Amino acid sequence: MIERKRKVIEVAKQLFIEKGFSATSVQDILDVAKISKGTFYNYFSSKNECLIAILENGREETNMRRRELLVGKDLADKTILAEQISVRQQVNLDFNLLPILEAIFYSADAELRAFAKKQHLAELSWLSKRLVDIYGQSAVPFAADCAVIMLGIMQHMTHVLAANLKKDFDPNALTLFTIRRIDSMIPHMIENNDSLLFGSKFTNANELSLIDSDLLIRNLKKFEKKIPVDQDAKQYIEFIIDEIASEQPRISLLETITRSFRQAFIKTPYELETRELVASIWGYLETLK
Repeated sequence: MIERKRKVIEVAKQLFIEKGFSATSVQDILDVAKISKGTFYNYFSSKNECLIAILENGREETNMRRRELLVGKDLADKTILAEQISVRQQVNLDFNLLPILEAIFYSADAELRAFAKKQHLAELSWLSKRLVDIYGQSAVPFAADCAVIMLGIMQHMTHVLAANLKKDFDPNALTLFTIRRIDSMIPHMIENNDSLLFGSKFTNANELSLIDSDLLIRNLKKFEKKIPVDQDAKQYIEFIIDEIASEQPRISLLETITRSFRQAFIKTPYELETRELVASIWGYLETLK
């Protein structure tokens, strides 16, 4: 994503938070970002598309943090799953996305509601797959049901705890409580072949995109030329490029170095561009599995 487009997204997000999505016009965004109408529409076909881009950035960050948590860890570790589930809420806080999510929730706009549905199905898809990692292949026909049940329990318990009982409750404790409920349910579902969704698979349109290795290497080399010569993280870039170019890239090493590469640029002028590159690297790694 080019720098000017990043700036437009950040300006739009701030305006949506301060004024509200409905009250913010495209002209407001143009005025604050100091760009022409033509430039805006070169990036986005509408104000809706701009808002969706903001949320897609949040979803991309969520995917990356969840993948990073699994580096070198056991896929069946339930505490890791609990941490991964909590990531989404933390990203919403870190990126200040809650006011924007509320705008979509209360919107009657068909495009925005369709996007919200896609996001929800993506979350169910991810959770279904992770439940199979936890409970094994015998859980495949029941994973979709359990994903819906889990998110439903957490959503309603969050409302009750926050509104009526404990405003400072621990979200991770709630997630672990919900996982324990699934622990007791799945054996019974398997034994009785009891499923409403009958092994349905949710379409996950939000998985990180798969990317061509040659294009990825070119993008990494362009980025390497931008950063200061004495930047320690250059070694990470060089390692990633060499590993991708090899005949048999080592996935576990790439996962570890990619995480370090991203962390090296947090709170620097290159943070956003690094995040985009890391998303591409994770997409590339998917082609190797």
